[in-house]
Amino acid sequence: MFARFLTATAVLGLSAGMASAEYKITILHTNDFHARFEPISKYDSTCGAEDNDAGECFGGSARLVTAVEEAKERAGNYLLVDGGDQFQGTLFYTYYKGAAAAEMMNKMGYDGMTVGNHEFDDGPEVLKGFTEAVEFPILMSNADISGEPILTDAIQKSVIIEKDGEKIGMIGLTPLDTPELASPGKNIIFTPPADAVAAEVEKMKAEGVNKIVVLSHSGLNVDIAVAEANPDVDIIVGGHDNSLLSNTIEGAKGPYPVMVGNTAIVQAYAYGKFLGELNVTFDDDGNIVEAVGEPILLDASVTEDELTKGRISELAAPLDEIRNKVVAETSEAIDGSRDNCRAMECQMGNLVADAMLDRVKDQGIDVAIGNGGGLRASIDAGEVTMGEVLTVLPFQNTLSTFQVTGEVLLAALENGVSQIEDGGGRFPQVAGMTFTVDPSAEVGSRVSDVMIGGEPLDPAKTYGVVSNNFVRNGGDGYSMFVDADNAYDFGPDLADVTAEYLIENAPYTPYTDGRITMAE
Repeated sequence: MFARFLTATAVLGLSAGMASAEYKITILHTNDFHARFEPISKYDSTCGAEDNDAGECFGGSARLVTAVEEAKERAGNYLLVDGGDQFQGTLFYTYYKGAAAAEMMNKMGYDGMTVGNHEFDDGPEVLKGFTEAVEFPILMSNADISGEPILTDAIQKSVIIEKDGEKIGMIGLTPLDTPELASPGKNIIFTPPADAVAAEVEKMKAEGVNKIVVLSHSGLNVDIAVAEANPDVDIIVGGHDNSLLSNTIEGAKGPYPVMVGNTAIVQAYAYGKFLGELNVTFDDDGNIVEAVGEPILLDASVTEDELTKGRISELAAPLDEIRNKVVAETSEAIDGSRDNCRAMECQMGNLVADAMLDRVKDQGIDVAIGNGGGLRASIDAGEVTMGEVLTVLPFQNTLSTFQVTGEVLLAALENGVSQIEDGGGRFPQVAGMTFTVDPSAEVGSRVSDVMIGGEPLDPAKTYGVVSNNFVRNGGDGYSMFVDADNAYDFGPDLADVTAEYLIENAPYTPYTDGRITMAE
């Protein structure tokens, strides 16, 4: 995928013969933090104090504070930015909304952030409160917010700041499909990213700015397209698809940075596990002559800042009673990894779909369908706490039941598999049905061999479906469910349903059974 892009090494060769004046700056960046204020395990869920003391944990705000301070000292001249999705993911967000994120980001001295789709999970009101609490600009260029008075003066399309005597332009990007992914309301109109960036770039060039950074919560594929359409953009700090870009880590999605022409694209996975560190040198015309770096793994070798660790413990105190309650036991780790649950049948998808269907099995419901993107972590083997369940299912979604025809159900499955190549969160995790996917086929013609209750799907037949209220109300592109018959969106919380299912089936043994197969 990346063969056609220049590597960072190739960029070095561009410096020969250029003007001698140079400007150096280090881009420090995070993305998709998702309220992981405490250290995380290798499964991206909360890591216990005992394991943390044993050196088995990653990330957490206390490590991030140390890593940022050390990186600032190394750099001298730096830009600390975030690629969006600070919100949502643990009880810290459920309890504090954006307040804890604002406190920690202010402490670290961020220079800017773009709006991620999850910043809209609780509507414009909570985002407004966050913008009022932070001490840096929140950016979003590809949205018309003039019809949303709550946010009109809270978010800027772009901003120009000064670093070591030079002007740096920053532009924000948010997913075009945010209305399908979150709850921005009907007053905000999202627009194509490349065009929005182009408009801001022209404004900046008119003001003599020749160093431009885009903070893009849009995914690597969109970032590449934006870079191709906007060669005057120098750096894109990404987010949204949790891409790990690295020159040294096995399994990385691409090099760090990915070069598109002379534009450097970086991203640093998610959950505070890494701090991105890109060292950039510009010539006096604002062209990149060097862009090298690597994400820093925040493992046990990074000492936790004690003051921050103490503050996080204070913030955690009200949450402990809820999350420390042991609800079940699992014989082995339950895989809820993003890579699997957004691309294929996964163990966590089966657990949650089975739990949904089991809860309403006496209500004439035939199948369960959920979005893989709603599964936010794995669970390790042994005791399962309510906190772990809530980390997997943090959105406070409720069970929804409704009726649709087989034709509509097939359309839903096609929607679900339409973004496999991009790791789209709409991938369907199901129960009560089986089907085959051909990812190489055209979108809209990828699903075949759908079986329900041992019988082939009948397009004309009416089926009872259970899902979560986000999907039922059109989230993740499931607009075909919006006008479903006999819809009831006010069932129990999905996390509670899953916890109760685990209790009833303890000790739970995770599994996959071939309900979703890939065409050969």
